Amino acid sequence: MKETFIIAEAGVNHNGDIKLAKRLVDIAVRSRANAVKFQTFITENVISTFAPKADYQVKMTGGDESQFEMVKKLELSFEHFRELKEYCDENGIKFLSTPFDKESADFLIDELQLDTIKIPSGEITNAPLIYHIAQKQPNIILSTGMATLGEIESALGIIAFGFLNKSEEPSLNAFSESFISEEGQKVLREKVKLLHCTTEYPAPVEEVNLLAIQTMHNTFGLETGYSDHTEGIAITIAAVAMGASIIEKHITYDKYAEGPDHKASLSPEELTLLVDGIRQVELAKGTGVKIPSKSELKNIQIARKSIVASRDIEEGELLTIHNIAIKRPGTGLPPLDYWKVLGESSKRKFKKDEGIILK
Repeated sequence: MKETFIIAEAGVNHNGDIKLAKRLVDIAVRSRANAVKFQTFITENVISTFAPKADYQVKMTGGDESQFEMVKKLELSFEHFRELKEYCDENGIKFLSTPFDKESADFLIDELQLDTIKIPSGEITNAPLIYHIAQKQPNIILSTGMATLGEIESALGIIAFGFLNKSEEPSLNAFSESFISEEGQKVLREKVKLLHCTTEYPAPVEEVNLLAIQTMHNTFGLETGYSDHTEGIAITIAAVAMGASIIEKHITYDKYAEGPDHKASLSPEELTLLVDGIRQVELAKGTGVKIPSKSELKNIQIARKSIVASRDIEEGELLTIHNIAIKRPGTGLPPLDYWKVLGESSKRKFKKDEGIILK
């Protein structure tokens, strides 16, 4: 069975400090996650000075500064990301990062040569950015927090159009035609994976809607995973049991550190427990074929029952409900033969609890 791809989401929990960013890489490596992911952006390109903070951001960082001022402090330079990519390579973990603007996308794909780009939930309606990324032909992981199935389809149409490198001008009609075309569907299956997500930090458990993982997979025929913002690891592990093939979870070195995302992130110890738990679930999912397992075979005769004498029986005596019973072990006639045995003449003497034999 294919192993669940586990992404340790460092995000901006480095607080703009390259040393803390490397510390997050170390945490991901020790947990045996498959990848560690950051966020690459130029604040001036993605946030206006009039943008308000989200409620959770106000709660975690206060309301004295704007969203622009808060995010600017969390920005790492392209040079920092070069260093982080090299550090990840040296430590044997896949480096991923989410671009929030075209310049950052160009840097990650063209310069750092990333083969996979994560498009975050907040950018699922950012058609120009999605199209720009798709034209560069990377593998794409598309997060779908706050989105409807219709919005996901629209984004996939843009991606398909970009992948196909058609000469016509981008348009809603061109996107739709690319999505429904045979070649568009083929390239989406080859290049795109989806992530179900609830965009709140931390996400309320009652709003997680894990069943949407299968809904999205069945609707679009694409590999589907789960980006989790709930507290703890229980919901994340449940998502794997329900079919999520990719897991993304925020990590931190300190859940009480200053910054917007630390509280909804896993501690190093929790991340290790999560990875271990996911690997156990993978083993437990099995093949889906309902047959006795190897370890069960030795217990069949012990746990099941057979037809026995409920008291001493004489040869020639009729076998009735008064002299036969169903008891362990299951080494004799199976209970399914109970009605076949009733009314038969005993072929020999049987002692109490001895297994009945008809021949």
